[in-house]
Amino acid sequence: MIEISVNGLKKSFEIGNNILDGITFQIESGERVGLLGRNGAGKSTLFRILTGELEADEGEVAVAKNRRLGLISQIPVYPAGYTVEDVLNTAFSRHQKLAEEMEKLAAAMSAGDSSPQTLRRYGELSTKFEGIGGYDTETAVSKVAAGLSIPPDMRAQLFDSLSGGEKTRVNLGRLILEDTDILLLDEPTNHLDLHAVEWLEDYVRRFKGTVVAISHDRYFLDRTISRVIEISGGKAEFYSGNYTFYAIEKERRFQEKMRQYEKEQAKIKQLQEAADKLHLWAFMGNDKLHKRAFSMERRIERIRQTEKPTKAKALTSRFGEREFQGDEVILLKDLGKSFGGRTLFHGVDLMVEGGERIALLGDNGTGKSTLLKILMEEETPDQGRVKYGPAVRTAYLPQIIHFDDPSRNLVDTMLYSKRGVTTQSARDRLGAFNFRGEDVFKPVSVLSGGEQSRLRLCMLMDEEINFLVLDEPTNHLDIASREWIEEAVEAYEGALLFVSHDRYFINRFATRIWELENGVITDYPVPFARYKEIKEREKSLAQSKAEKRVDKPKSVPKGNKAQQSARKQLTICEREMEKLEAEIKALEEQLEANACDYGKYSELYAQKEALDAQLLTLMERWEQLAGEAEG
Repeated sequence: MIEISVNGLKKSFEIGNNILDGITFQIESGERVGLLGRNGAGKSTLFRILTGELEADEGEVAVAKNRRLGLISQIPVYPAGYTVEDVLNTAFSRHQKLAEEMEKLAAAMSAGDSSPQTLRRYGELSTKFEGIGGYDTETAVSKVAAGLSIPPDMRAQLFDSLSGGEKTRVNLGRLILEDTDILLLDEPTNHLDLHAVEWLEDYVRRFKGTVVAISHDRYFLDRTISRVIEISGGKAEFYSGNYTFYAIEKERRFQEKMRQYEKEQAKIKQLQEAADKLHLWAFMGNDKLHKRAFSMERRIERIRQTEKPTKAKALTSRFGEREFQGDEVILLKDLGKSFGGRTLFHGVDLMVEGGERIALLGDNGTGKSTLLKILMEEETPDQGRVKYGPAVRTAYLPQIIHFDDPSRNLVDTMLYSKRGVTTQSARDRLGAFNFRGEDVFKPVSVLSGGEQSRLRLCMLMDEEINFLVLDEPTNHLDIASREWIEEAVEAYEGALLFVSHDRYFINRFATRIWELENGVITDYPVPFARYKEIKEREKSLAQSKAEKRVDKPKSVPKGNKAQQSARKQLTICEREMEKLEAEIKALEEQLEANACDYGKYSELYAQKEALDAQLLTLMERWEQLAGEAEG
């Protein structure tokens, strides 16, 4: 069944420049489609036309009859005084209408109305109400709130008091609770932490309806979509696969088109040279050769079919680097910070060494950005201190970009940022970051979030540094810009500390993980993939321990010899498990005591991993023996 049909769609915001130029496509029921393209390509415009917020200049758009369509992009305005709970409950407007009618019928029946029509109508409504989950809305709200990290205290807050990221999370929860048939997701992962993104991925995979997603999160696309529509130059290209397939196939198509173009150009050159010679000979006295030359030139015109394929110009700048002297870049000693009676973190004892690449992970609101601001001396810790090593030169990209004077244009911003910069050198530098032509005379205030990040990076990369601190560096950037930043970071050899929810970025660069949770930073001296394995194992061990405590038999009746033998071995196994658990607990205390000693911490962590593996093996053995003991 066709759920969305777009035919010959055109839309422009300035005369002669169609942002959508005759796009045609169809989306079938149940499809998972990724809508890709550079920032400004027209993806969000297409969504707004699908929802009826904008009108197309030409073409037709049709959504299947009786299909509910939900869009998460701009945050709606809710009545003053609405709490987060009220906003989430707006998803149940259909339920509320049914409940109101049922209440009226119930009141009529209580007053003595026992007519067949009333009884039948009440029965129909009751069945329908139960079918759409009307009796279980609280459970649905709690599940979605837990998945999107919306705690009970936040559900009681006024919606208007939330940050932009928190409002986005709540609005996404409301959309999910509405149980729409078609989900339109416009950058849904931008303000979500890792836990919420993974929960959303799982929800989208299980969602029974149709999904169309605009996203620059490559992991999210790989796990949720099975088809790509790319908008470029107002046109649409189609790819049957996830993001990885799209990236490979796009390059293959480019190379194939380039080969075809070069082949045609070689043939055109050959024919043109022959035609030129014929014209020359004709002027020398053989007029009949003109006719053959004109024939060749008409043939050349028929050949000119393939346009030269183009790629966006790659950004080639890289971070300037300063020689680093010594091993210690920065030392955190007993660091702590609280806000309004809430402790963000305490007792932080960590050290960054030269060349390390550290990812600071944690849920939204745990204090990651605050820690970075303390390191950059923009915030003051409540306790402890921060000590920088000798000759450390830092560059910092904050999550929210600020400029001294947003009314200045880009060239003037560059001129004021550093002494010795000329107008030409500023324009050259901006050109390397894809700010060209008249764009360099725009006020900074009119730039998009992604463009402001690019401008700030342009200014940072002009400095000589050896410690780079990034707070959500890929937020608001399209995939091409993300890849460029990744190449710049790849070439940088100094120390790196960054906060990010972009798993592709984390996986590519992190060689060490700092996890901020419940006010404590746990140091994992391993890459991101290994960190994920460790977290999964810890989760599995915790679940196994809980299950074993519940399932252990309190008394065992006598049985045959095999059962009695299994019971003896079971007792021995339980003692060994208790012994291992005590050793693991002791190691965890040593790990905490040696958090600043990277070498010792790594050695102790390896021992703990080995004991965890032994404990898991013993638990599996315990389960087998328990079964034998019960016969």
